[in-house]
Amino acid sequence: MSKILLISNGHGEDLSGALLGMQLQENGHTIHSFSFVGKGNEYKKRGIINFGFCQEFSTGGIGYTSFMGRLTELFEGQLMYLVRNFLRLLRLAKNYDLLVIVGDVVPVFAAWLSRRPSVVYLVAYSSHYEGKLRLPWPCKNCLLSRRFLEIYCRDQLTADDLSIQLQRKVLFLGNPFMDPVFTKKARVLPEVNIRLGLLPGSRRPELDNNLNAIMQVLTFLPEEIFTYPNGSIDIALVGSMTKEDLEVLMLKCGWNIRTIGTKSKLIQLFNGNYNVNVYWDSFVEVVQSSDLLLAMAGTAAEQVVGLAKPVVQLPGLGPQFTSSFAEAQRRLLGPTVFCAEKSIRQKGSTSKDTANLIMKLYERVKRDNRLKDECMKQALLRLGKEGGTRRITDSIEDNCLLINNYV
Repeated sequence: MSKILLISNGHGEDLSGALLGMQLQENGHTIHSFSFVGKGNEYKKRGIINFGFCQEFSTGGIGYTSFMGRLTELFEGQLMYLVRNFLRLLRLAKNYDLLVIVGDVVPVFAAWLSRRPSVVYLVAYSSHYEGKLRLPWPCKNCLLSRRFLEIYCRDQLTADDLSIQLQRKVLFLGNPFMDPVFTKKARVLPEVNIRLGLLPGSRRPELDNNLNAIMQVLTFLPEEIFTYPNGSIDIALVGSMTKEDLEVLMLKCGWNIRTIGTKSKLIQLFNGNYNVNVYWDSFVEVVQSSDLLLAMAGTAAEQVVGLAKPVVQLPGLGPQFTSSFAEAQRRLLGPTVFCAEKSIRQKGSTSKDTANLIMKLYERVKRDNRLKDECMKQALLRLGKEGGTRRITDSIEDNCLLINNYV
């Protein structure tokens, strides 16, 4: 069995890395991880040791989305933080048989510097953005090295594109971050004719601003879609937003909070006859049960598209889910991701127009089979089939055998 180090640099990347790590660990390999961004929580909660310094920045480690974001991270010390992580990683890497890279140019460059055998899952890049992928320097130069034994990417278009650019076979085997929403058996939410799911994101304080924007949109929706059993609106929240935090925020937005029932203790937000059900740490349940999703999120929106469900975007104040991020996401995920026209032209969210778009899609979801067919088509093209974790780990293990036989 091999000793493997997983290297990732983002929250979504940590999730994919942790899923690969769990599978490899179950197969008998010794697995450790190294997170360049964040605290490595996805690894830690699965019992995988993390050796990164695990510092968080106010931008969430995504300062590349704006010039101010880059400056903010520099002032907060990210440059020195990255240098320290690079040096630490180079000392650690020599103790491993194989490095598994999940992310972009930063861990790719670190792996190249380590001179250790590596495989890389380029989850951060896609040819769907521009039609042809322009890898940032020095990523392409690094990937030309024979030390990178295998390259995996997130969609078939990118695999075909990079195979030509790098003059070597690049594989699309699926996306590990999709497997939890495919395979997890979620509890069934109360059955209704149609359900709107709300995904406000996970990072605070951006989450607070996103919730405020979403609640404004809901006030422009007709009352009947809030009414059981005709319709239901359900929101998926992360644990960092407590009930007390939510209550304070909702009062500022003009909404109130209450507990329904003695056993289930369902939390509801209400504003007159408008009711929204709140579920904590129940992302999969809300997504699997919803017919349409209003999202201000990154990886979560990708998972929704992978489940063949339409997404409505609501651009926010950032630092992540800005108008530019939303526009890039539409190019990445395709025509089943929708945004109100004024939000696109004016580079800002328009509550009433977003509500009108939701209502148009409500009618299409109920009656238009072409939309369902398109959602299925895009899910396979953009995210792939269930089982990406297993297919990638099988390939990684094949490379481990080659390394062991060579040694």
